[in-house]
This record gives sequence, C-alpha cells and structure tokens, in this order.
Amino acid sequence: MKKLFIAGNWKSNKTIAEAKEWAEKISISNGDSTIVIFAPFITLGALHPFPFGLGAQNVSEFPEGAYTGEVNARQIREVADWVIIGHSERRKYFNEADDMLQKKVDQAKKVGLKIIYCVPDDATIVPPGVDVVAYEPVWAIGTGKTDSPENAQAVVATIKAKTQVATAIYGGSVTPENVASFVSAPAIDGVLPGGASLDPEKFAALLRNVR
Repeated sequence: MKKLFIAGNWKSNKTIAEAKEWAEKISISNGDSTIVIFAPFITLGALHPFPFGLGAQNVSEFPEGAYTGEVNARQIREVADWVIIGHSERRKYFNEADDMLQKKVDQAKKVGLKIIYCVPDDATIVPPGVDVVAYEPVWAIGTGKTDSPENAQAVVATIKAKTQVATAIYGGSVTPENVASFVSAPAIDGVLPGGASLDPEKFAALLRNVR
C-alpha cells in the first residue's frame, strides 16, 4: 500500500489562539500517511508541540537582508520543514511567475526546506529538486468543483513521467466525501485540502476516509 501525503493548507486563516485550539481538538493517527499543516507564519511557532509536520505557505525569493515584509527561507527553517511554492492564489493575486518561483525554490533548497510545488496542469514547468508536485486545477480552488478522479489521475501520471518527481498529489475542493476517490487512483499519492483542513472534525474525517 502506498504511503499517502496529506497537506492541509489553512491559507490566510486562524490566529495563534485559534491554531492552538484546532490542534488541541484534533485527534491524528498518522498510520501510513505523512500529515503536514501549512499554517500562517505567525502560528507556526505555537504549533510545534503537536504531532504533525509543519509547513509555510510562501517563502521570499530573496535571502536575508533589506527586504521589508519578507520572510526568508532561513527564518522559516527554524519553525517548519516544508514550504508551498507556486500555489495558484500566489500566481493569481501576487503575479508570481516561473522565474520568481524558481528563485523561491533555490532559496528553500539552500536551507534544506522540503518543497511542495503547485501546478495548474501538466504543461507547467516544474523546477528540479522539488519533493512533491501538487496538481491543482485553477477552476477547482475554493469553488466546490473538483476535477474527476480519472482526469486527475491522467494529469498526475503525466506530471510524474515528465518531472521524475516521485510524489504527486491533488488539490482542489477536496472533502471527506471525495478524498477516497482521489487517493485510490494509482498515480495520486495524496491530497492538498484547503477549506476541509480548517475544521478539526472535518479534517479528522478526511484522514479517516483516506485510510
């Protein structure tokens, strides 16, 4: 049985107090799954005592220095092991293009951060050295609409063949009700839920249904 990778992306949600409350309420039994919560920067330190991996949702393309407002890779590495790069919302709202994303990958790799790299299709360039590729069709992010498991399987299989990245996951309106249909596809190694990761009971149900 393949080992699954479940990455909960909280996006711009939760205060420090709310993050602690979530972590105290949820009961996680990892089983054969790797579970990583991608939380806002301000909450990462407070989540360290809890039994799941931690990731940042973004990283600066620059090293440390005079870059006001940026959080660099070395700073992130103190509180997290993972980072998401290339999420569709970063591409859309912050105009992050491939050249910028490559710089972010380079910065993350220098300090040993593990990388989930998000792509909207199987034609998007994936920089070498990323650890996980996440296929997230743009029209499915936060809309309640999902790709079909059959098409997601085909896209992910193509991404794996082109990039030689061993682990590829699906993101886009993943719920406890549909998660099993995606992770049962041969090429799909896990999921990247957004809204379904915000409620501890819903996320726990998603993890149960994965298994």
